[in-house]
Amino acid sequence: MGKIAFVFPGQGSQAVGMGKSLAEDYEEIGGLFAAADRKLGFSLSELMFNGPEEKLTLTMNAQPAILAASIAALKIFEKEGITPDFVAGHSLGEYTALTAAKALTFEDAVYVVHKRGQFMEQAVPAGEGTMAAVLGMDRELLQEIAETVTASGEAVGLANLNCPGQIVISGTRNGVAQAGELAKEKGAKRVLPLNVSGPFHSSLMKPATEQLEKVLDEVEVKDCEPPLIANVDAQAVVQAADIRKKLLQQLYSPVLWEDSVEALIEAGVDTFIEIGPGKVLSGLIKKINRQVTTYAVQDAASIQETVKALKEAAQ
Repeated sequence: MGKIAFVFPGQGSQAVGMGKSLAEDYEEIGGLFAAADRKLGFSLSELMFNGPEEKLTLTMNAQPAILAASIAALKIFEKEGITPDFVAGHSLGEYTALTAAKALTFEDAVYVVHKRGQFMEQAVPAGEGTMAAVLGMDRELLQEIAETVTASGEAVGLANLNCPGQIVISGTRNGVAQAGELAKEKGAKRVLPLNVSGPFHSSLMKPATEQLEKVLDEVEVKDCEPPLIANVDAQAVVQAADIRKKLLQQLYSPVLWEDSVEALIEAGVDTFIEIGPGKVLSGLIKKINRQVTTYAVQDAASIQETVKALKEAAQ
């Protein structure tokens, strides 16, 4: 077996009930969630376990909730002695990855992503920005379309380069609509509007950067071990100063997920373990490279299954 990467999901993976079984099965996970509740000043765990869904889905709640559920699964999985050679996360998941790599404490990470979610929601007035998934189109051609629309006065750009043939665009409502129509005219298979509260990972998020920088200045960021493959450039990062800079850039830059997975494979990773709610990243990774092995860990049963499979693979 080659190298292992732990990868962590981003917004959209939230579901009412996430983390609940781990809190019931393991006393220390109940303590972990209680620490998050204290740090935030409200019961995040109650929202995670019981909803309501529309409140959990709010960006400022979904982000700390997914991070907390992911770290809960990680804490139990780590007991089995399995360690990664690299970490990575999709957008919000990058903060979870940095927590796993000891660059951020759990409490600080929960606090920062809660604030990050608030800033992202506030950056653009409700209803003015949106996102859409473009399926079956080459990134260079879609980039040309985005630049053409932006030049006409409506900001739009590539936001998530998830896997071959799946790219999310982000920008003003009119900009995304115009780019979507042009993409279909030029051969895109489908354009799917996303149910999001803002134009994330676009230039329209730049007003939130200054606020996020102040919050990051309130917490200690350490060097990370193992290295993180960063969203903004798919390069390995270890130094605390570089981590801060890339977290700020990440707010308004595309998430280069396909490139990040390719960089990990190039570095010798052949086993990806998705830790946290859902299996979105596992699906994307398989679309990028079918030769690698993926596992998804989120509760006691999936932890046991994954540990068993890893031990068998190592024999």
